[in-house]
Amino acid sequence: MDVDYKLAFDMAPVGLVLSRHRTMVDCNRQVCEMFAASREVLIGQSFQLLYPSAGEYERLGARMAPILNARGYYSDDRIMKRANGEMFWCHVSGRAINREAPHESGIWSFKDLSAQRSVKVDLTGREREVAARLLEGLTSKEIGKALEISHRTVEIYRARLMRKYGASTSVDLAHKLITG
Repeated sequence: MDVDYKLAFDMAPVGLVLSRHRTMVDCNRQVCEMFAASREVLIGQSFQLLYPSAGEYERLGARMAPILNARGYYSDDRIMKRANGEMFWCHVSGRAINREAPHESGIWSFKDLSAQRSVKVDLTGREREVAARLLEGLTSKEIGKALEISHRTVEIYRARLMRKYGASTSVDLAHKLITG
């Protein structure tokens, strides 16, 4: 069987990126469409370009490294940024080629979740991180541990999210985060 791996990579139904040291070395059409940017704009750029803020890029990279080192793969749902500045929910999964040096090289997939979940409220970086963990079903203590902040600080961010989304309960907040 003759398989054209480059064609399969380019035509995959999800966005795919090959990376080295958190820099995009190749990407497929889906990534370009999803992030509203050409290959020429993306190739050679840091993944930071796709994050809402430099702080989120740094914090998430630091949090992912030990997980990639231990398991060899990582995945989550998070808010990302298109080239035009539009924020959107995205499912991100990745695998380190070398677990001992997790950011050395990897393969990453991106799936646009905006059809199921929209971003209609302007959130800070920390609010986006807390919102993503709330949607994973984590408790305030678990979120605090994951984000390396106190559970009381998580409660403050949860209260801000509830106010911004006009939610009266945590269940209502989760529903509004999902439906926008």
